[in-house]
Parts: sequence; C-alpha cells; structure tokens
Amino acid sequence: MRPLIITAIVIVLLILGKIFFFSSEEKGGPQGGKGGGPGGPGGKQPPLPVSTILVGIDQSDKIVFSSGTSIPNEEVEIRSEISGRITKLTINEGSFVQKGQLIAKIRDNDFVAQLKKIEVEEKLAAQIEARQKKLLEINAISKEEYEISLNRVSTLDADKELIKVQLEKTEIRAPFSGRIGFKNISEGAYVTPATVIANLVQTNPIKIDFAIPEKYLSSLKNGQTVSFQIDGSNETFTSKIIAIDPKIDAVLRTLKVRAITQNPRSLFLPGMFIKVNLNLGSEQSIMIPSETIIPVLEGKKVFVKRNGLAEEVMIETGLRTDKKVQVLKGLSIGDSLITTALMTLKPGAPVFTKK
Repeated sequence: MRPLIITAIVIVLLILGKIFFFSSEEKGGPQGGKGGGPGGPGGKQPPLPVSTILVGIDQSDKIVFSSGTSIPNEEVEIRSEISGRITKLTINEGSFVQKGQLIAKIRDNDFVAQLKKIEVEEKLAAQIEARQKKLLEINAISKEEYEISLNRVSTLDADKELIKVQLEKTEIRAPFSGRIGFKNISEGAYVTPATVIANLVQTNPIKIDFAIPEKYLSSLKNGQTVSFQIDGSNETFTSKIIAIDPKIDAVLRTLKVRAITQNPRSLFLPGMFIKVNLNLGSEQSIMIPSETIIPVLEGKKVFVKRNGLAEEVMIETGLRTDKKVQVLKGLSIGDSLITTALMTLKPGAPVFTKK
C-alpha cells in the first residue's frame, strides 16, 4: 500500500505546483499589465508602409485574348470510287501535288476491252443506219425499221460514254493542290471505296478557329484583322476573319470564329496551338496593374487605402492586356489602390503611404 500512497502524493504535488506556478507567471510575466502585446502599448498593430496609386480612367485598347487551333484550308481522304488492284502509285509521302495530278491507277484491262468491243459495234451500227437511211428515202423500208437502227447507234454511244466514265474512275487524281500525308497502301494492293489511300492537306492558306465570349458579338465582322502568335516564335502574325458561327455555344456561352492567313513558308501546321489577340477598338475605362488583383474563392479582390486603413474591395474584371486588367465594378475614380505588401495585409489594418 505504501508505494501507492507515495505515488498519489507525488501526483497531487505536481498538480498543485502546476496550478500555482503557471498562474503566477501569467500574472507577473513580461506580457502582463500595461506592457501589452507585440504591437506596443495597448496591443495596437503599428501602421504598415505601403505603396499606392490613384485609380483613374485610361484610354485603352479592347483586346480579347483567346486560344485557337490551326486547321487546313482543305483536307480530304483520297479514296477510289471503284474496287480494283492498284497498278501504279505515283506519290511520295509528304510530297506536294498539284490539282489534277495522278495519284494512283487501278487496273483497267476489262474496261478497255469493253470499250473496244463497243467501238466495233458502234461502227457497224453506224453503217447499217446509213444504209437504212438511203432505203427509207426511196421508201424501200418502213420508218420504224430505220428508227430501230438509229436507236441502236444511240444506245451504243451511251454505252461507250458509260465505259469512258468507268475508265476515268480508274485514275485517282488530286482534287486540289496540297501535301500528301502517309500512304496507307502500296502498289499492287486491292482497294475498295472504303480504303483510304492517303490524306491530302492544303496548308496555304491556313485557317484558325478560336472562340470569344458572346458579349463581344456586336464588335465582330468579317474581314476584321486578327493578330496571333505561335509557340516557339516571338513573331506576331496577322489573319482576317472569314466566318462567324451563327450560333452561340449554350454550355460555354462563347462564339466560334474562323480566320484565314497565308502560309507560304509552311510555318503553321494543322493542329497547332494559336494565341489569338483580337483588337475590338479602344475605350475609356478603369485599368489597374494585374499584380494588384488577388484571386479568392468568391472572385477577385484588391486593397484600397481609406482613412488610414486597408480596406478589402471585391471587383469584377473585363478585358486584359499584358500588364493591366480592366475593372468593371468595385473601384471608383480617385481610390488609392494599394500595390505592395498585398500578402501581409488584412482588412482594417493601419497603413501609411511610404515615400
């Protein structure tokens, strides 16, 4: 029993010591009394030095930034209209072809034979029709007999034209000038209308598709100039709007726009990421440095100095340039916008403008 009693006494003494020792420290310690907290007498926080600028009206360009994608001016899958074996393939992968240039040839022996047969029959039918015509002139035959021979000539002529059409289909030619992609077949392959021989892409000129918010619809028109950049180059290029989508995307509330630009140096390839800058004119508006804006869960905010205190203001932004952002709501002309110490500021904190 004695060890238990001793242990209990030690625990009681430790508890009493903790109570009396820490209570006296809190009352007589360096933070007690009038000395106050870290902010000096009375616990007040010292004013924080900040830099400010006066909010005013700027004459600025209305520039809409958007991301786009380059697409071919023309693109098609080269296929055969008929089934057959490829006897000639005259293209090289990645090569440039002119409009009408022969790409592939399908075996045409059967069509050539049919054409020769019809030509022979047509020649014979023409001779019969000529004799029948002379006999009709002297009333040696009836008109019906002559019309039968004449109809035979016309039928063979139509059959001949049909065979010529089939022969034309054995020659697969480029529908427009462009560059051939990878070949999917080799010479000697049997193809059907479902077989893709290769892709033909025209990249000069090249088109650019991008989207902008629907509120800028009234500022768009065909022929308007659009500047853009591509990754890996500091050069700025220009294009012209050729089409505006007649409907708004109901999910994103954006409007699709298509522009076109010349591409003689083949700098732009289909599928490239395009950084689009669309200038919609100039206007007077409140523009503030982009670094003064703090993103928050509810939107965006800034700090302004009012009566020596930092005040938090929620804002609504509009257009953006490379250094400034347009403010649509929240700020007024003459407000002192705080530009420094933004990460340490708290609403209501005392501040003063440093010189």
